[in-house]
Amino acid sequence: MAKKIVVMGTGYVGLPLAIMLARAGYEVVGVDIEENVVDAINTGVLHLAEEEIKRIFQEPSVRKNLRAQKVPCDADAFIISVPTPIDERKRVADLTQVIKSLESIVPYLRSGNLVIIESTVPPLTCRDIIAPVIEKTGLKVNKDVFICHCPERILPGAVFDEIVNNDRIIGGMDAKAAKMAREIYASFVKGNLYLTDDVTAELAKLMENTYRDVNIALANEFAAVAEGLGINILEAIKLANKHPRVKILKPGIGTGGHCIPVDPWFIKEVDPINSRLIHTARLINDEVPIYIAAKIRKAVKDIDNPNIVVLGMTYKADTYDVRNSPAQKIIGLLKADGYQVTAYDPMVDGQRYSSIKEIAKDADALVVLVEHKVIRDELAKKEGEIKKAMRHPMVLRFYHEASESE
Repeated sequence: MAKKIVVMGTGYVGLPLAIMLARAGYEVVGVDIEENVVDAINTGVLHLAEEEIKRIFQEPSVRKNLRAQKVPCDADAFIISVPTPIDERKRVADLTQVIKSLESIVPYLRSGNLVIIESTVPPLTCRDIIAPVIEKTGLKVNKDVFICHCPERILPGAVFDEIVNNDRIIGGMDAKAAKMAREIYASFVKGNLYLTDDVTAELAKLMENTYRDVNIALANEFAAVAEGLGINILEAIKLANKHPRVKILKPGIGTGGHCIPVDPWFIKEVDPINSRLIHTARLINDEVPIYIAAKIRKAVKDIDNPNIVVLGMTYKADTYDVRNSPAQKIIGLLKADGYQVTAYDPMVDGQRYSSIKEIAKDADALVVLVEHKVIRDELAKKEGEIKKAMRHPMVLRFYHEASESE
């Protein structure tokens, strides 16, 4: 039974995990290469947007059981929870941080240890990369050291609810590894824990986000077709979804976040022949910000040196997360073309504003890229006043469906 757990990486995923494990009674050591992160954990001063996680962090049991340091140490279980970004040139997984984390724990591994990979990885990573590194020590996988892939399932803005209540996949390289990992996650997870093998777990995680990506691409492609036909795509989708077995998603300005724009590439990496639809969907969604930027250029083409004000910089509505944000790609494209663009977001530190009317003053175009609820509410109540404050009363909203109150 594990009593001491080392969590490698204390970011979006690792820190909430470390906090929940500490609350469950484990002795937890969070390891991070950033000294300011280590200091923040040890001094109890965390700047988190997740209020419930922040509250739990201050509980006496968590403060007692959790400490942070820059290097790992002896433990019963090691959990690797570091980012796996995409190599932008090769479009393959960049496992640099995973491998460095693994290599740093190797000197501390001993017989009976469990190594859990929470980082999202391509299929066969545990078998082809993780296991060989461990076995260089002379320890045998499935005999001395046990390996499990337990992919994270959390949503920024709802981390506490999701880390506790979501079902989890426990992918062991053997049955003992899966049972050891299940014991750890059962200490705080209220959702179901499904035991499987490591490769199935690796692929299942990627399938979850690829499913979303492919269906979003279909909606975006339908939107392009509808525009060519001169019809309202939202009306067409609403009617198509009247079919009992059809559920078309809403098109948007592109896909973002740390999963959807990345994970499909990991499937293509291991099997390019059988992932043609996945690859095409990824290309479609990657092109959407280019298409949206072109629509904005067309809208302001008759205005000299247009002053463009953008609302929304996160990757989706009602979150603070800006990772892989299509809105920021659109802003970057417009700025690269020489347009004067000022961007605001009520959810992002340093980008907040007093009112839309105030920031839209003397603007030639107000472009709403991410419709947070607070943005929708103010536009619903004061769009007329906002337009009066503008030099040109142009408000661009993409795939916006007006409510009855508008």
